[in-house]
Amino acid sequence: MARAKLARKSTSVDMTAMCDVVFLLLNFFIMTTTFKPDEPVAIVTPSSINTALLPDADVILISIDKNGRVFFDMQGQPQRQKLIQDLNDQFKLGLSESQMINFTMGASVGTDFQHLKAYLSLKSNDRKGSPMEKGIPTDSTNNELVSWIEYGRAAQTSNIKQLKYCIKADNETPYPVVKRVLETFKQKNIQHVNLVTNLEAAPEGTAAAQERAALARH
Repeated sequence: MARAKLARKSTSVDMTAMCDVVFLLLNFFIMTTTFKPDEPVAIVTPSSINTALLPDADVILISIDKNGRVFFDMQGQPQRQKLIQDLNDQFKLGLSESQMINFTMGASVGTDFQHLKAYLSLKSNDRKGSPMEKGIPTDSTNNELVSWIEYGRAAQTSNIKQLKYCIKADNETPYPVVKRVLETFKQKNIQHVNLVTNLEAAPEGTAAAQERAALARH
C-alpha cells in the first residue's frame, strides 16, 4: 500500500504581530516614565558605613551645599501640586498656573518666598547661578524652611506615616547651618531624621564588618 505523503508546511513564523506589541510596550514606557530633574547644586556627602538606601518615594529631602544654601525637595507630583497651591494661598505669593506647574514638574527649590514667583519663571538650568538662588532662609528671625516642612507634611494626606525626612549636606557645609536645619525639624516635633552619606567599607574587626562578611558568605 502506497504511503500517504504529508503536505510540507513552512516553519517560518510571522513576527509582525510580535513587533507591533514590542513597539506598543516601548511607547507605553516612554510616555509614562518620569525622568528625575537635574539637581540645582552638586553636593559631596560625607562617608559612612550605613547601608540604608535613600527612598524613592514618600520622602522630604533637605539639601545643603558647601556654602550653606538650603534647598527643599519632595517626591510625588500630586503632593508637590498640593504643596505649592497651599503655600500660594497661605502666603499670597501670586503664582501663575505655569509657575506652579514648573514647581510640580521640577526638582529642588532654593529661594525665599519673596523671590519664588520670579524663581519659578526661570528654566531649571537658568536657576543655577541665579542671584535669587540664595537658599531657603533658616534664621531664627525668618525661618521659611519650617513652612516648607509643615506644608510638605500636610500634602502627604495618605502616606504621612510612611513619610521619611532626609538631610543631604555637603562635606564642607558649615555645621551651624546643619544645626539650624535639625532644630527646624525638632520645632515641628520630627525626631527621626536620616542623614544622606556615601557608603564606605566598615573598619576591619568591627561588628559591622563581621556582619557584612557574614552576609557575603550567604
